[in-house]
Amino acid sequence: METNGGNGRGNHEEPHPQHHFVLVHGMCHGAWCWYKAATALRRAGHRVTAPDMAGCGAHPARVDEVRSFEEYSRPLLDAVAALPPGERAVLVGHSHGGCSVALAAERFPDKVAAVVFVAASMPAVGRSMAAATTDEFIKFIGAKPDFFLDTKVLHQENPNIPGRPVIFGPKFTAQRLYQLSPPEDLTLALSLIRPANRFDEDALMKDEKLLTEAGYGSARRVFVVVEDDLGIPAEFQRRMIAQSPGVEVETTTAGGGADHMAMLSRPEELVDLLLRIAAIHGERDDM
Repeated sequence: METNGGNGRGNHEEPHPQHHFVLVHGMCHGAWCWYKAATALRRAGHRVTAPDMAGCGAHPARVDEVRSFEEYSRPLLDAVAALPPGERAVLVGHSHGGCSVALAAERFPDKVAAVVFVAASMPAVGRSMAAATTDEFIKFIGAKPDFFLDTKVLHQENPNIPGRPVIFGPKFTAQRLYQLSPPEDLTLALSLIRPANRFDEDALMKDEKLLTEAGYGSARRVFVVVEDDLGIPAEFQRRMIAQSPGVEVETTTAGGGADHMAMLSRPEELVDLLLRIAAIHGERDDM
């Protein structure tokens, strides 16, 4: 039996509200990268959905079978569409997963309590997702020709799919993404990452009218800046924030051990941030 800790409320203390978090992974990764955060959120009494995007993680499709960004994001879109009437989830996108959660927020704004971008691609209303994220990032790292190290651009097996898939190399993964993560998580990543397509040339990604103020723009958006990220440096994270006025900003502790994979390198800090974000937006929803 739970006790009241001496607050005089007995067993009548109101329970903390339950939130539903939908966690979306980045390129070449899968739902597996959320295993620490998902466990902590569930232990705290919340619901968690962590889908594998099409062709990623344990999803059965191969990269040359996923023909569009819409199809790639379909597991997330289906999960949000299936929420019961009146339920709204906190969508959390990491890295390239930011584009998928933006698309979900555009399609289902009434089912979204907040959209959280964790060191993620955050497109701006009125700009195409490819221009606001990938194109700008390529310009940003233009002076660093060795940035991607041993990452490989692969041959496109399916001529009907625009663009070519990539696979993160071991050096890039270790030095840019997991440099502060536990070594066992790097080992896990190197055994599970799969080729993925950015879909830069996809019609949906290039549509400047896709993201609207009434849809995606109406969602409460929060960007979690990861200060020590070497995969998407904090300077570029702030450039994306500057393009979207009104976005709330949270920041991980500089020098605190969070790398690009903050859900693995600093899961406690990230989960605390997510719970605080969800609680704040829950309070606002009740106002």
